[in-house]
Amino acid sequence: MLHAVEAPTGQPGTSLRDEQELQLLLPQDDVAEPEVTILIPAVNEELTVGDFVAWCHAGLREAGVVGEILIVDSSTDRTAEIALAGGARVLRAPKRGLGRAYIDAIPFVRGRYVIMGDADCTYDFRQLAPFVEAMRAGSEFAMGSRWRGSIEAGAMPPLHQYFGTPVTTWILNRLFSSKFTDIHCGMRGITREALIRMGLVSQSWEYASEMVLKSVRMELRTTEVPVTFLKDREGRMSHHKRSGWFSPFHAAWINLRAMFVHGAEFFLFKPGIVLLALGLVLTLPLTFGPIQIGDVTLSIFWMLIGVTLSVVGLQSIYFGCLAHVFLDYAGRRRERWQRLFQYSKTVIGSGVLFLVGFLLDLVLAIYYVTHSFTLPDAQSAINHAAITGLLFMIVGFSTFCFTLLLHATQVRYGAPDDKS
Repeated sequence: MLHAVEAPTGQPGTSLRDEQELQLLLPQDDVAEPEVTILIPAVNEELTVGDFVAWCHAGLREAGVVGEILIVDSSTDRTAEIALAGGARVLRAPKRGLGRAYIDAIPFVRGRYVIMGDADCTYDFRQLAPFVEAMRAGSEFAMGSRWRGSIEAGAMPPLHQYFGTPVTTWILNRLFSSKFTDIHCGMRGITREALIRMGLVSQSWEYASEMVLKSVRMELRTTEVPVTFLKDREGRMSHHKRSGWFSPFHAAWINLRAMFVHGAEFFLFKPGIVLLALGLVLTLPLTFGPIQIGDVTLSIFWMLIGVTLSVVGLQSIYFGCLAHVFLDYAGRRRERWQRLFQYSKTVIGSGVLFLVGFLLDLVLAIYYVTHSFTLPDAQSAINHAAITGLLFMIVGFSTFCFTLLLHATQVRYGAPDDKS
């Protein structure tokens, strides 16, 4: 007999509204204390879900593991009915995105290990054993790879197979120094503890990249598992095709957005070091006047370019440091930067640097007042020193502000009053 239960309260990812919108339906032969949860979002998959659930049962038997099948269903067809009849749990949820389906399901996951995928029979869930074995052996994240496994002819559009997935995988590996071969593989395994700690927020297709990126940030013990990827069954239309021709491009864009946001320091920290170094090389040697190198005279205009590069570089470095802190799960990077930028020493140093810069500019101001409000010749050492002074003031004040923000990241507030 099928029956429904209430959403568990007090669990990660739940809220009062979630509890009212989610409904868990249990099959007649529900299992107790599963070691593995097969977690699958589904929307209108009545054509394949019956066979898919049967594949899952076969895969669990082959792996020698007690497991549950949890279908997060937002369908308008018979998907839920067929899945229940096959022995799967069904979590009825509003249709609000692929990533959100996984977030909604977390409080209902009972297994120690979670295996994710699609209900369309494109991933062969009869081959679960390698995922279970990998996680039993200590892997916290077992990423499926179609490139290490096999791709049936016609299973992937050429644009995805030969351009989209390889290029975005290459970009992610460059950003994060990782070695994944297929970041968009939908079949993957993760421990329940790591999944909860990961704190997924993506509501749509970008959940796939978010999981991979956070697995790197969290320094999870990770392995890749070869998988078999099959083409859609006759009569089934993929979700991308259902959404229109632009859907794959939109999915690619939001996945790239996730990569760039989570990899912000890649675009900030190291480029900032290069810009700052180049700016200082152009500025500091000219502090005492122009320098002649062959036929080229490095003068005050070169200094202005140097100051610009220095300021942009310094800000990039500091933004990159803050990105390190915001995207750091373990807190080690924040501790490292706070040791480097100790509050008292850094604030005093920033003040001294600002004061030196102010004094250099004060010399120019005194000259200006005492010479009938006229400036020195452009090549004068006073002008050059004043530009270096401006740089010192900017660096001093920016460093002071950065130090305040860095140490503010450790401030914690109590929970807001419940006014409901």
